[in-house]
Amino acid sequence: MMVPKLFSLLNIFALFYLFTVTFASTEEATALLKWKSTFQNQNNSLLASWKLSRNACKDWYGVVCFNGKVNRLNITNASIIGTLYDFPFSSLPFLEYVDLHMNNISGTIPPEIGKLTNLVYLDLSVNQLSGAIPSQIGSLAKLQILYIWDNHLNGSIPALLGNLTNLSFLYLYSNHLSGPIPEEIGNLRSLTHLQLGANFLNGSIPASLGNLTSLSFLSLAGNHLYGLIPEEIGSLRSLTWLQLSYNTLDGFIPASLGNLTNLSILFLGDNHLSGPIPEEIGKLRSLVALDLSNNILDGFIPSSLGNLRNLQYLILLNNNLTEEIPSSICNLTLLKNLSLERNNLKGNILHCLSNISGLYVLLMSQNNLSGEIPLSICNLTSLEFLDLGRNNLKGEIPQCFGNMSDYLKVLDMQYNNLSGYLPTTFSTRSVLRSFNLCGNELEGEIPRSLANCKELQVLDLGDNYLNDTSPIWLGTLPKLQILSLRLNKLHGPIRTSRIGNLFPKLQILDLSYNAFTGNLPTSLFQHLKAMRTIDQSMEEPRYLGDAYYKDSITIATKGLEFELFRILTVYTAIDLSSNKFVGHIPNIIGDLTALRVLNLSHNRLQGHIPNSLGNLSVVESMDLSFNQLSGAIPQQLSSLTSLAFLNLSHNHLQGCIPQGSQFQTFENNSYEGNNGLRGFPLSKGCGKDRVSERNYTLYVPDDQESNSELLIEFLKAALMGYGSGLCIGLSIIYFMISSGNLKWLARIIEELEHRIIMQSRKKHQGRFDFTTPVIQVKL
Repeated sequence: MMVPKLFSLLNIFALFYLFTVTFASTEEATALLKWKSTFQNQNNSLLASWKLSRNACKDWYGVVCFNGKVNRLNITNASIIGTLYDFPFSSLPFLEYVDLHMNNISGTIPPEIGKLTNLVYLDLSVNQLSGAIPSQIGSLAKLQILYIWDNHLNGSIPALLGNLTNLSFLYLYSNHLSGPIPEEIGNLRSLTHLQLGANFLNGSIPASLGNLTSLSFLSLAGNHLYGLIPEEIGSLRSLTWLQLSYNTLDGFIPASLGNLTNLSILFLGDNHLSGPIPEEIGKLRSLVALDLSNNILDGFIPSSLGNLRNLQYLILLNNNLTEEIPSSICNLTLLKNLSLERNNLKGNILHCLSNISGLYVLLMSQNNLSGEIPLSICNLTSLEFLDLGRNNLKGEIPQCFGNMSDYLKVLDMQYNNLSGYLPTTFSTRSVLRSFNLCGNELEGEIPRSLANCKELQVLDLGDNYLNDTSPIWLGTLPKLQILSLRLNKLHGPIRTSRIGNLFPKLQILDLSYNAFTGNLPTSLFQHLKAMRTIDQSMEEPRYLGDAYYKDSITIATKGLEFELFRILTVYTAIDLSSNKFVGHIPNIIGDLTALRVLNLSHNRLQGHIPNSLGNLSVVESMDLSFNQLSGAIPQQLSSLTSLAFLNLSHNHLQGCIPQGSQFQTFENNSYEGNNGLRGFPLSKGCGKDRVSERNYTLYVPDDQESNSELLIEFLKAALMGYGSGLCIGLSIIYFMISSGNLKWLARIIEELEHRIIMQSRKKHQGRFDFTTPVIQVKL
């Protein structure tokens, strides 16, 4: 009898349990559905299973229950568009795990979040949350993981976070948090990971962080922190990652960091740290990456760094480090990246660098290194980036450097004292992307094997003594964007007729200060496809180069020479100045509508300025000075609203200067040496009657056609002398007066005066030509 009764009693308890479980789940489900009803995307496919007709604990996406209560809510990356204002904080008292990251949840974090007192894991990262972190989060005493990174949170970090003594992960990076780091963070003795980077935190680093002896990861990078790095950081013996870069920390690097023997990452770059690199850094035998760049560290590189046998990245660039590079650096046989550029290091390049067989980045530019380039560099067959530019290196370039192009992507040795000839052994396997040897003393021809470098984007051989004819064959390089051969001894005409599809990607062409002759190559301009289209898709500036190396170039613009240390991918320029080009400016240049700099100055160009140049809508600098251009300035140029610099000086231009928004900003020096120009900003006004600006001719009224030939003879005679010219001139004047056409006479006299002055100047310059018609008369 007892067994059936016991069985019946168990059934009753089971039914009661199922009833209470179902009731509890229905209440929680209803609360979650109320929250879901506030979403902007009600047709969310991932949450289609959220229905009262289905078991919330078994069938709902992202919902996990324990003992019939909602215990976990994991709806990460579910395309939720909504807020947390109607989240059922009070209805889910047993919730331990919430992961809502990678959605589109906006608004603030409600203070009611403090009601989730059983919460262990909270991830709200990668959303659109704003406002302050509510202090009520400090009530979640069981919380171990708190991720709210990559949102728009602002305000200060609440000091009550110091109550979360069970917290092991605190990630608040990539927000807009401000104010100081609260001292109370030092109470989180269980903390192993602290990430507060990429905010606007200020003040000093609290010494209380030294209490976090379980901490293995600490990043405060990308804030506005200032003051000293506290010595107490050296107490964090469990630390493997320390990142304090991109702040304004100052003072010395504390020697106590040498105690962090488990450290594998030490990033202190981009601060105002000064003084020497502590010898104690050499004790960090587990270190894989050391970045002290962009500070004001002085003194020498300590030889103790040679003890860091696990080091793969040594970044010391942009400091005031002096003396020679210690040979102990060659002990770092696992090194992949050695960046020492922009210091004051001296001495020779170490021959023993060839011991570091895996080295793929070697940057030593902008130092005081001297001596010759060691042949052993050619043994670094993993090397992809080699920058030795702006030193005092001398001697010849080893010919084996041509073979290195099979694996070398960047070779920069600009502005040294290198002599001899260029390497000639570039193969068809070349991966060379950037080749810069400008500012040396190289001579000879440009090696034809460079045509094998099909990956080449930047080629700068300017400011040398190269003696060659036009290297138009470089136009076959399909990816070439920058070509600078300025300041060499290149000569002869530029002939392009035999080559098709020239320079399809070229953005900057600089052939200035050479001895090129002949006409400007019209067929060359026809091929420059990259200069024909303005890129409207770019939302933010992009520069040529990559994370390791940014290309640079010297270019003349706006009347000055500039060193572009980073080249915008949209920057376009043509500089053919200071050569011996003759003939007319080709109309087709007006098709290069993406052009920003045009410099054709100091040549022997003749004829009129093409109207088509008015199509260069983004041009910022135009220099046509010191040529033999004639006619009027095209009115079309007045539409160039981006034009900041215009130099038309020292030509034979005439007529009225166009009026327009940009033309109001140019001064006299833009037009000097053109005695026939009138109008603002010159003192000579235009008046009502103007020389035609469209046909650059003097118009004669139709009823005066019978007198036109006589006019031409008069003008020619007047310029040939004061004798017979004077007699004929008086006869013509008498005729004009008797016909009553004094206004026409006044205009002719004014034009005659201009022509006499111009021809006098040409005679003074030794360029007078009696066979050139002075005025073209349109009948």
